Amino acid sequence: MSLFLISALRAIVEMLGLCLIGQGMLYLIAGRQRAGNRVYQLFSLITKTPRRIVATVLPRSASEVLVGILTFAIVLILWLGLAFVRKFV
Repeated sequence: MSLFLISALRAIVEMLGLCLIGQGMLYLIAGRQRAGNRVYQLFSLITKTPRRIVATVLPRSASEVLVGILTFAIVLILWLGLAFVRKFV
């Protein structure tokens, strides 16, 4: 049962990380018109909560790009940690 929960949580974290990567790629490709892009809006909806959590920890002067990069770094570390736990459980 715990292996299933770890695997399910890891899948959710992996999906979140892929959405952050996709959002970052669209940020680079679409530029200022990204706000009108439906795919970017979907990625933004999915990643809103983790980005908000990271933004509350950072000072208010932190840019949106920094929040996105730190959110991705935290998600990556969490994903790797869950892989490590899954291997030894």
